[in-house]
Amino acid sequence: MSGTTALRTLLCLLAASTLAGCYVIPIDPRNPPPPGYPAGGTGGPTVVLPAVQPAQLAARLYPVNDVAARMGVLTATVFDDQNGHGRFSLSTGAETMVGEASRIPSDQAGFGNVYRQVYGETRLPGAGRRGIANAAGSASYVNCEYVLTAAGRGVGACLFSNGAKYQLHFGG
Repeated sequence: MSGTTALRTLLCLLAASTLAGCYVIPIDPRNPPPPGYPAGGTGGPTVVLPAVQPAQLAARLYPVNDVAARMGVLTATVFDDQNGHGRFSLSTGAETMVGEASRIPSDQAGFGNVYRQVYGETRLPGAGRRGIANAAGSASYVNCEYVLTAAGRGVGACLFSNGAKYQLHFGG
């Protein structure tokens, strides 16, 4: 036996002896790893991130015209599911309206129409995440546009079916 062959044999025997009493099981990608271990069988515990929790955002609506002034200052609530969508609700005193709020891309066609109808300007609020909110009650509806400028804070405009125009403020 040559020196190289003897060395290889010795290394194989040494490797085999370290596995004595152990099983070598091939990893089958169709079977999930045991609980607490990451996929791929690299060992070590899995880091579990907490689920994203829905958030409740309060909004205040301030009158911009005489029709809105007769209705007074309103409070609305958005239950944000943190996935770009949520429930929108408000009460005018005589009527409760419920609907939806959705984040939209910054280049969404038509965004700014409500803002222009309320303020008569083409200039929109500054940079931030844009969204729309719509709600309806038994006799009327409201359409809003907003820009969230920070977590839970933002501005916008709302237009009611009776012609009431409001400035919208999110946050405390």
